[in-house]
Amino acid sequence: MNQTEKTGEILKACLGMIDLTTLNTTDTLSKVETLTEKVNQFKNSFPDYPNVAAICVYPNFASAVKGKLKAADVNVAVVGGVFPNSQSFTEIKVAECKMAALAGADEIDIVLSLNYFLGGDYEKAADEIVKIKEAIGEAHLKVILETGAIKDAGKIYDASMLAMRAGAHFIKTSTGKLEPAATPEAATAMCTAIKDFYQSTGKRIGFKPAGGIVTTNDALQYYSIVEKILGEEWLNSKLFRIGASRLANNILSELESKEISYF
Repeated sequence: MNQTEKTGEILKACLGMIDLTTLNTTDTLSKVETLTEKVNQFKNSFPDYPNVAAICVYPNFASAVKGKLKAADVNVAVVGGVFPNSQSFTEIKVAECKMAALAGADEIDIVLSLNYFLGGDYEKAADEIVKIKEAIGEAHLKVILETGAIKDAGKIYDASMLAMRAGAHFIKTSTGKLEPAATPEAATAMCTAIKDFYQSTGKRIGFKPAGGIVTTNDALQYYSIVEKILGEEWLNSKLFRIGASRLANNILSELESKEISYF
């Protein structure tokens, strides 16, 4: 297999790891249902490529996606816990996440409470994650660190460890609503923490870069970081996701050698 073929295979794999995301103030029921139907029909249009891993929406659209989604092995993901700033009462965050799970969300992405973490109250930050995880039952919990606000690699590592110890199934870089969003430096710190956590506990925690990941080179870069630090065991949709809205079309365009605007 030459380098071009290898790159193509990696991009195909990345396509199957995308959490296809629409998180706009202007989102409507019609827009969300249309996106879901495109995911349903994807294999008819592109039978040789894997479908996306999940559709990620605001909590109020969880039941709409759940009701319309027919594509196999695609999950319903929502952002919860008063996304994107996580500034509210813990009880409100817990209630919202529980409601989303009851509405059909398979996965819930919450934001680490930076008011606690940056204020040095790590116990409260962790306790909130524990309470939300308990409230959502069998749904998987992704904890967004908002690494652009934390900045320091050592602190990003510490936040990663805090979230994993509190029960996160995945740790995620960013909301995409704050700059900088995902960066290779943050990804490296987070993947290193995941590796250390695995070596000390035997538990594999997933990694999700998100925010500003648009080009195929972006996808290849994060894939490479995961491969180098965590290894091939992490190169699947159960342990590696990419949060993106435009990336899927760009990957399809490169694979097909023509502009594709399917999603």
